[in-house]
Formats: sequence, C-alpha cells, structure tokens
Amino acid sequence: MRNKGAQISIALVCIVLGIMLAIQFKTTENLESSLLPERVTELTNKLTLVTEERDALAEEVISLRNKLQNVRQNDQALADLQEELQKANMAAGLSDIKGAGIILTLNDSASGLQAGENPNVGLIHDLDLLILVNELKASGAEAISVNGKRIVAMSEVRCAGTTILINLDKIAPPITIKAIGNPDMLDSGIQMRGGYLEQLKHLGVQAHVQKSENILIPAYNGTMKFNYAIPVENKEKVE
Repeated sequence: MRNKGAQISIALVCIVLGIMLAIQFKTTENLESSLLPERVTELTNKLTLVTEERDALAEEVISLRNKLQNVRQNDQALADLQEELQKANMAAGLSDIKGAGIILTLNDSASGLQAGENPNVGLIHDLDLLILVNELKASGAEAISVNGKRIVAMSEVRCAGTTILINLDKIAPPITIKAIGNPDMLDSGIQMRGGYLEQLKHLGVQAHVQKSENILIPAYNGTMKFNYAIPVENKEKVE
C-alpha cells in the first residue's frame, strides 16, 4: 500500500510539474511572439539609419575626391600657366636670365691716326653693333645685352653724336656684348673666317671673345607702351 501511495504521489507531482512546464513554455512562446515584431522593427530602423549614414559618407567621399581632382587639375593648370608666362617674359626680355654663352668685348683702335686717314676708321659705330647683334641672333643667341642694356624687339641701336643710343641710354666704348646660347655655336658664328668681326679687327678695332658657363643678362628696364598695336582675335585671318 505504501508503495502504491508513493507511486500515486510521484505521479501527481509529475503531472503538476508537467502542467507547470507546459504553462511556462507557452508563456515564454507567447512573450517571444509578442516581442519579436518590435525587435524586428527596431533592427530594421537601425539598419535603415546605418544604410543612410553609409550612403551619405559614400557621397561625401565622392565629393571630396572630385574636389581633390579639381584642385590637382587647377594646380597643374596654374603651374602650366606660370611656366608659359615665365617663357613669355624671357622671350620678351622682361626677366633676368642666366646661362652659358659668350662675352664679346670691343674697343676703338689703339693705333694713332696717320695723316690723311679717315678718322672714323677703327672706331666702333652703331652699324657695327647692329651687324654683330644680328650675327649672334643668327648663331642661336637666346638673349643679348650690350653694356648691360637688354636687346628686345623694341630696342634701338643708333648713332647719337659721339655715342651710341640703346634703349634710350647712351653708351660708348669699351663695349661689352653678352649672349646666352650654345657657346661653341656663338663663338664660331661671331668669329667665322671672313665675318664682320674679322673685318673690324683688320680695321684696328680691338676685340676679344670669351666663352662662359655663367652669364647674367638683366631684364629690359624700359617701358613697353602700345598705342596702336592690338592683339588679333583667333577668328581673324592674318596675312
């Protein structure tokens, strides 16, 4: 009887525990079912927010890349423009330049004038300088100065009494002509056999040519004013 009663008690306990477990499981399932939609909604909102932030950051990255590219392009364009401006200033003689070339020094004849001789023989004239400058240009000179006066397109070389006028400044012998370019080409061009410099030497003019690897030629110090000349538009035809 005791065993049977114990079995019944155990059975009742098991039934009660089973009922309690079933109730707890059902309660948990219902609770999870009620919380799941809210959790899904919360996670969905967070995912949407993170996605929007990611897209905004991606757009910002693209924008910054475009700005960086534009800055680089502008910097390159500015560098190219500055290089072209520097070349233009050098070609126009508006900037100091240096480089290899030759130095030609000239002076009037040291010989005394003999009776009946032309007093102009053995003297340096404006025409002499013009011819020598042109020979240097023909020999590849990239820049020329005469007694520190830069020779540019608007420079004049003409007689002014007993002196020579260059860039509205008077100069007199001794004359120093500096030319930047290939030293060998300039030297052979100015001292070629039968050339103008050789003729001047025969007349008694003192002349000396020196090659140099470091010649400094100053910028043109005059004013460039255009009262009549104007730039030509690209669409206009120049004949």
